[in-house]
Amino acid sequence: MIHNAKSGHPGGSLSCVEILNVLYNKILFVPKEWKKSPDFDKRDRFVLSKGHASAALYSVLAHCGFFSREELMTFRHLGSRLQGHPSTRLGLEGIEVSTGSLGQGLSIACGIALALKLNNNPARVFVLLGDGEMQEGNVWEALMNACDKKLNNMVIVIDKNNLQIDGSTDEVKSIEPLDKKLESFGWRVVCVDGHSEEELEKAFLSAKGSQVPFAVIANTIKGKGVSFMENNAGWHGKAPNDDELKIALEELNA
Repeated sequence: MIHNAKSGHPGGSLSCVEILNVLYNKILFVPKEWKKSPDFDKRDRFVLSKGHASAALYSVLAHCGFFSREELMTFRHLGSRLQGHPSTRLGLEGIEVSTGSLGQGLSIACGIALALKLNNNPARVFVLLGDGEMQEGNVWEALMNACDKKLNNMVIVIDKNNLQIDGSTDEVKSIEPLDKKLESFGWRVVCVDGHSEEELEKAFLSAKGSQVPFAVIANTIKGKGVSFMENNAGWHGKAPNDDELKIALEELNA
């Protein structure tokens, strides 16, 4: 998709594939007959706060049957519903919130979670954030707000691949110790291998019944599965050329 568009974010998309796959195939209650199901109001909400990883989300949604897989190749093209960042305005099934301006997704999700609680709606809100995004002050205000409002219907997943557009998150602005900081705000925290679907599923299942907001720190590798992309900050916002695509697909298929 990214090669065809000659634009996109392969590194940050590949680091969160397993997270999205587990959520949509094992955890989330989201009717595939979007807006037509009688239980639509009770659906779980998902917010891709790191909106630049849209290629991964679109791919998982299509493979889960929300829309045709043929539409994937319109990614980032003029007039397509699959723009570089998810948009509710375009009417794409499965998209709850327009995202991509980093640091804002969690605040929006807090509002959704609070509204669900006030309406006695059993649905939960899941949010995927990047670790570079965790440097945003708005995120920490939202983290504090979630505990203050007792939003135990919220689960966040932090795609901790340790890289951002300018390099290492530690060198740009360290967020460590991330788990202790979250716990000090009142969150329940679990750390997992973000590429182990078994560990991810176990963590998400353990969030059920939590009395406080729940955080999963998923330790991942940016560009996972492609040798020349792994742990390489240069693949944030860069499309592979023809030769690179061939190698990447061969390695992923292997």
